[in-house]
Amino acid sequence: MKNILIIGGTRNMGYFLTQRLLEIGHKVTILNRGMSEDDLPDTVYRLRADRTDTQQMRRALLGKSFDVVVDFVMHRGHDGQTLIDLLADKIEQYIFISSGQVYLTREGINRPFSEDDYEGRVMPPPKDNTYAYEEWRYGMNKRECEDVFKTAYEDRKFPYTSLRLPMVNSERDGFQRLYSYILRLGDGGSLLIPETPTYALRHIYGHDVVRVIEQLIDTGQGKGRVFNISQEETTSIDDFLRIVGKHMGVEVHLVRMKRSLLEANGFLPDCSPFSERWMSELDNTRSKEELGVTYTPLKDYLGKLVTHYTTHKPPLPVGYKRRKQEIQIAEQVME
Repeated sequence: MKNILIIGGTRNMGYFLTQRLLEIGHKVTILNRGMSEDDLPDTVYRLRADRTDTQQMRRALLGKSFDVVVDFVMHRGHDGQTLIDLLADKIEQYIFISSGQVYLTREGINRPFSEDDYEGRVMPPPKDNTYAYEEWRYGMNKRECEDVFKTAYEDRKFPYTSLRLPMVNSERDGFQRLYSYILRLGDGGSLLIPETPTYALRHIYGHDVVRVIEQLIDTGQGKGRVFNISQEETTSIDDFLRIVGKHMGVEVHLVRMKRSLLEANGFLPDCSPFSERWMSELDNTRSKEELGVTYTPLKDYLGKLVTHYTTHKPPLPVGYKRRKQEIQIAEQVME
């Protein structure tokens, strides 16, 4: 049994990881602000702190010790340095959940991105107060965190492992991206898709991420290393939606429009959240060669998610409220 701290732990992958670690006999503590209700068992120990507040983190962790820390919610290099100072020489491994967006802020590299594409010139910030700026800032913040951990490993042997994830498809996606597509496929109307960009999709199943983390905890592998965690299949948005439609037993009708028109009407990213530039495509070779990771086939996990979302329907996404207007515009384009 290991004593494990999960920072986050109540929403998406952290929720599933918490349940899995308890199931196999580990002691689990979760640290978060306590803002979201959850149905995790009472055997989970709970610490409350705003992880961006250094003093709160110090108070929460004072006198505590853990074998492994899994961090789902770090977005600033400063917060990483705080945890390094508090936990150095006190833990066996720190697993940091990073993002494929660390590559999307780079210039001059081609998809799919490998771990070796990280180093190099980064792009200047897009126009402030835009969707693109927020996504760029997210990628840059994750880079700041990774750089802090890398320096700590080189200088102090801080035992971090970084997992870079693309879009995660799961039953608890708080942004309801896959569910948004399922709703639109289910109502019989056409789906609006921007003409560009036409980047291929290469996502990851949330439970595969949990399995990788479980393996790292059990084996202690990967210290000082970075791994892309990504499904095997690369697919177009058309084929991706056809797989979803096949599991639902419906035909897929796509209508392509200029991105500028979809944005002007306020339909993006809600009408097609997987059509954004800020969708990374990752090469998973290192994870297979060094860790022996295997991945759930895309068709299999999409089938599981379609079944889940059609039998456990969450509240309608806010972006679905304008669905009638989407259908009307699609019909006008097809006339």
